[in-house]
Amino acid sequence: MTTHPDSIDKSKLTVRDWFIDADTHITEPGDVWTSRLPDKFKDQAPRMVRTDEGLDVWRFGTAERAIPVGATAVAGWHDPFPSMPLNMDQCPPASYDAKARLEYMDAIGAWAMALYPNIGGFGSETFLQLGDPELMLACVQVYNDWLMEWIEPNPGRFIPIMATPFWDVEAAVKEIHRCRDLGHKSILFTAAPQDFGQPFIGDTHWDPIWNAAKDVDLPISLHIGSGDFQDQLMAPGRFAAHGIGPSTVSGSMSILIANAIQLMDLAMSGVLPRHPELRLVSVESGIGWIPFMKEALDHGYAYANVATERPEFSRKPSEYLREQIWACTFFEEFPLNNYVEEVGSDRIMFETDYPHPICLYGSEVRDKIDAAFGALPEETRRKILFDNAAELYGVSAPDRDWE
Repeated sequence: MTTHPDSIDKSKLTVRDWFIDADTHITEPGDVWTSRLPDKFKDQAPRMVRTDEGLDVWRFGTAERAIPVGATAVAGWHDPFPSMPLNMDQCPPASYDAKARLEYMDAIGAWAMALYPNIGGFGSETFLQLGDPELMLACVQVYNDWLMEWIEPNPGRFIPIMATPFWDVEAAVKEIHRCRDLGHKSILFTAAPQDFGQPFIGDTHWDPIWNAAKDVDLPISLHIGSGDFQDQLMAPGRFAAHGIGPSTVSGSMSILIANAIQLMDLAMSGVLPRHPELRLVSVESGIGWIPFMKEALDHGYAYANVATERPEFSRKPSEYLREQIWACTFFEEFPLNNYVEEVGSDRIMFETDYPHPICLYGSEVRDKIDAAFGALPEETRRKILFDNAAELYGVSAPDRDWE
């Protein structure tokens, strides 16, 4: 397991120091694939197109993404959501430009940021729309290469998360090893492969991927929305009955809860006891539900006598979750003052979800840090705001104070 850099002077790390942002996104420029795919795929390449109304949307094969590009970069927009930038010209530069992102990071005190995709999907599922396995794999590889190009202005301050061609296990294993050599820090995987005609996550079909993650010593990232969640967001009947804004809020929150359900499925699948060295990150789903989930799983585990049917379980589900699952929090305050030790102070990381609609942005980042973490013991703050992510992803110590 990666060790934390011992050059960090932990005694000086306070709530006003640098933090590590465990979940942000890049609004991908429109030429990521058109400029990098082999010539034979150029006509089929995912591309951004501008409509007659000036709206930028992504086209995958013959399908356009239902969510316009501006929905991925709402941070700092002058009007409340669902108003958003029409196109890339109106998106904040820090959403798509690494140098501008570094300037923004300096402003809010983020020493490093984990980088997750938008257009390829939170579990690489959008590439399935292309239909051609060779093209799908090429698109994943192009994205992973491009991401390493994107961080070149200062690689040490970014945590690149590789996309994974989960529909092809053999190709996925090769890509995991290739991307580890490139410098990627985590492996993005779908928490609900069955939504796309694949085996459930506990099937031994996926064992080569878990083994590859252990071989390269990288954690697996399970980001919210990595299953088929379009029906939760795109519900015209709900829009008409409740309104666009309220429906967007409830739909977005339902995706957080869906991630909790997926994690329960994982906990009972046998993956964790079969692979005790596996480390998984629940990204953007919060932590407040974890104590209830652990208690509920343990209750059901005893009632159903799970160990009789699945002898790989030698402990309660909560114990595997406590050791092998990291979780990310961003807007919560109550759980951080009541549940930290139950979740595990060494298993929680802080995120902002920049630049998405419900992200923490600008001055509210430090306001939230003060509100949520200010009353915690200094050692606990250090762990959640910096040390846990630094250890998990191998982030080096800051080379200067944040001012």
